[in-house]
Amino acid sequence: MERTTMEITTTGDPVAIALAALAVGLFAVALIAMSTDRLTAAGMSFLAASLVIYLRENRVADRNAEE
Repeated sequence: MERTTMEITTTGDPVAIALAALAVGLFAVALIAMSTDRLTAAGMSFLAASLVIYLRENRVADRNAEE
């Protein structure tokens, strides 16, 4: 049985790299907000990080579909 893997490369795409860095930053903000008992800010940061990840993956998938 053959294994197939899907490779997503983002080398050379500065927007995708910036979006990934933004998502990591938003997770850091959310964790800090949770530790200081600011749950609304933490929830909004987690939501924003999820949306950034979604937008990044759509961008990478669209770029790969064009190739």
